[in-house]
Amino acid sequence: MYEETGVTVDPAHLRMVHTVHHRQDTQVERIGFFFEATEWEGQPVNKEPEKCLAVEWFTVHDLPDDIIEYPAVVLRGYLGDDSPLTEHGWQ
Repeated sequence: MYEETGVTVDPAHLRMVHTVHHRQDTQVERIGFFFEATEWEGQPVNKEPEKCLAVEWFTVHDLPDDIIEYPAVVLRGYLGDDSPLTEHGWQ
């Protein structure tokens, strides 16, 4: 967390909320584990401007139109509470 956002989180304040089996293309597959932080220290900043345009807060009902599809799928899966696992990019 600190490397990318400048924020530190005690592992005791993390709760795993969703898993995504993601297929980017025929050569790249990954499994992502996503956590909710209930407490943290620091103010989030964009420590990787070459990879990320900005760090901003949005309500879950007003996400930006240009959100990357992969994290959008994670948010919908987490908020939908249908299943703790989403498969993304598989035909």
